[in-house]
Amino acid sequence: MRKISVLMFSILFVVMMALTGCSSSSSGSGGSSSAKNEIVYWNPFTGPDGENMKQIVNEYNKTNPKFQIKNVSIQADDMYKKIPTVVNSGKGIPDLTIVHAERIKQFVDNDLLTTYDDKLADYPEIKAENYVPAGWNIGDLNGSRYSVPLDVHSFVMYYNKDLLEKYAPNALDDNVITFDEIKAAGELSKKDKITGIGITWTRPIFLSIYNQLGGDITSDGETPTLNTPEAKKALELLKGLVDDKIANKDGEDPGQLFKSGKAIFYPEGIWMQNSVNEAKNLKWGLTSFPQISPDKIVNWTSSHQFVMFKDKNRSEEKTKGIMDFLDYVRENSLPWAKAGQNPAALATLENPEYQELPQSFLVKNPEMQNTLKIFDYKYNGFAAEEIDKLVGDAIYGKLDIDKGLKAAQKAVEDKIATNNKK
Repeated sequence: MRKISVLMFSILFVVMMALTGCSSSSSGSGGSSSAKNEIVYWNPFTGPDGENMKQIVNEYNKTNPKFQIKNVSIQADDMYKKIPTVVNSGKGIPDLTIVHAERIKQFVDNDLLTTYDDKLADYPEIKAENYVPAGWNIGDLNGSRYSVPLDVHSFVMYYNKDLLEKYAPNALDDNVITFDEIKAAGELSKKDKITGIGITWTRPIFLSIYNQLGGDITSDGETPTLNTPEAKKALELLKGLVDDKIANKDGEDPGQLFKSGKAIFYPEGIWMQNSVNEAKNLKWGLTSFPQISPDKIVNWTSSHQFVMFKDKNRSEEKTKGIMDFLDYVRENSLPWAKAGQNPAALATLENPEYQELPQSFLVKNPEMQNTLKIFDYKYNGFAAEEIDKLVGDAIYGKLDIDKGLKAAQKAVEDKIATNNKK
């Protein structure tokens, strides 16, 4: 039964592509044999951010720790396919691994993770008070700690400073841009053939609005909740932007529109700053995702988390070496911030260099930290797949919203039922 459970776990997460912040291009080795004084560290950082992680690892190794870190970057979906296989076989298990926060509950359900419970006593600074709550809380399940956060990466909104001044000069007076303000600006910019807002990655866009309206993808941690009045209202809001020609047309590249100065607002991840910086003569700013009301701010967020998969051959001495590295990362995350991420360790917030980075506004104070919403449903893979199918077609008029929500709800329920039967 355990092998079947692990197999179904693998199938569940194959449907969910790697969350953003990790490029799909491949680099690094997939090797996992661990030398006596070496910690094999798997991560999905195969894009430009991988160089920043290598910098952290190299600087740590220069401190001459007893256990050197061997950085192994693997394309994310390949890594998630390998994990159940190596853990089930007991061979080639990485000593330390970065996974996305949304996967942790399923890993725990399948009994694949080692807890940090008996290891934290010797590392008193690895504690809740020293991390952004959205990143820290995700690793606490059933009274045990299963992960330590590296970062919190959010889906927010870029804006063209010159176009904002022209079409919505007072929109940021309260530091919140609402959809009503976007609509008003888009109506004004139409005559100049300037798009109000780009529709980019539809899943976090939909989920952010859905949560602002009081919805979530599960009501109790088990049952999916996609076919709801709040979900319908979220889709209708987005479809209205398309129908009123405030948003880009289907098939238009919103990123290119923004970078060429043809769009005012561009919802995207904080990790996309390098891409935006490629645009010449573009003055841009970064703010929270658009809000229905300034009274409730929601910024879709995920988090990269350090976990240890079960390995009966991992020694206590090596585990201590892992903890030494995590404690080092807690105090030395600035290179990761320079990759466009927000480190979860609050120690970085005090660094003047970090405070100058555009994305730092999200974690500068507890009020903004509370806007970070991680959708950590254990069947997130099933829900994400159906949301990806649904949203674009619904808002561009290719699918009736009511029928689409009903079909998405049933599809997730059916997949969960099939998974649980096995």
